Amino acid sequence: MGSKPRVALGIDVGGTGVKGAPVDLRKGTFAEKRLRIPTPRPATPEAVCDTIAEVVGGFGLPDDAPVGVTIPGPVKKGVVQIAVNLDPSWAGFDAQSHLERLLQRPVHVVNDADAAGVGEDAYGAAADQDGIVVVTTLGTGIGTALICDGVLFPNSELGHIEVGGFDAETRAANSVREREELSWEEWAQRLQVYYAALEFLMSPDLFVVGGGVSKDADQFLPLLDLKTPVVPATLRNKAGIVGAAHLARRHHGH
Repeated sequence: MGSKPRVALGIDVGGTGVKGAPVDLRKGTFAEKRLRIPTPRPATPEAVCDTIAEVVGGFGLPDDAPVGVTIPGPVKKGVVQIAVNLDPSWAGFDAQSHLERLLQRPVHVVNDADAAGVGEDAYGAAADQDGIVVVTTLGTGIGTALICDGVLFPNSELGHIEVGGFDAETRAANSVREREELSWEEWAQRLQVYYAALEFLMSPDLFVVGGGVSKDADQFLPLLDLKTPVVPATLRNKAGIVGAAHLARRHHGH
């Protein structure tokens, strides 16, 4: 074996499912078929961690293979600050320490939007891009990841910047487009205001647009008028698992 593990396990914890797969870190692809187990109810830290252990146990991983875990909320040094769509008892929970004891292997815990952004930056739509990359996930809200020359600035909440007196995601998230039955053109006008504000604040080199709606990118991205190139995400719903595995290897590779 080389000095760094070639396979790491990525696990994406969501409000409805805990999904995981071993990732081939040379290619950024799944080494085995993804396994999904429903998120327990109530989604307390201990119950979810037991489910994570069940997913890990579903694969014959080498003893030194690290595990990357995404959480839907900000994470600082392995401690979850708040977890959206899970249980309030996650606030202040040291998920990384708990999981390392439970799994008896190296673990890295990361915000889910950050993991997806790192996946796109390392293996996907931004793989060849230097400088500042802003990855936005347009879904129920707007998740963001801010990456500079491959280095993640964790827990950016750029979906919550104020634009025109509104929290941006309350006007421009994909859920708002669906709820208000906006046409692609009407939604693109809102996205234009949002991305232009980000462009002014960050001077990025590339925007990557993810979320389920990215499969329809040709309906709205060409309508945006920005100086910064803007491209659809390519890893789609694999990005979180791939990014979590990549970060686990980066933090625990020797």
